[in-house]
Amino acid sequence: MFGIGTSELILILIIVLIIFGVGKLPDIGTGMGKAIRNFKKATSDDGIDVTPEKEKFEGEAKKGK
Repeated sequence: MFGIGTSELILILIIVLIIFGVGKLPDIGTGMGKAIRNFKKATSDDGIDVTPEKEKFEGEAKKGK
């Protein structure tokens, strides 16, 4: 798994526990899960319109004439 062995993963987990404490781990996991979910949604969503509002308005006004 990415060239990281079991002992390295255990060491990383211990360091994270020391830094954040046991009480913060669920919050960190929830935040990471939401971030990954939003990233996947944003990358797979084809309906994103990044046109500035001013250009949208001008385009609609031209179509209406």
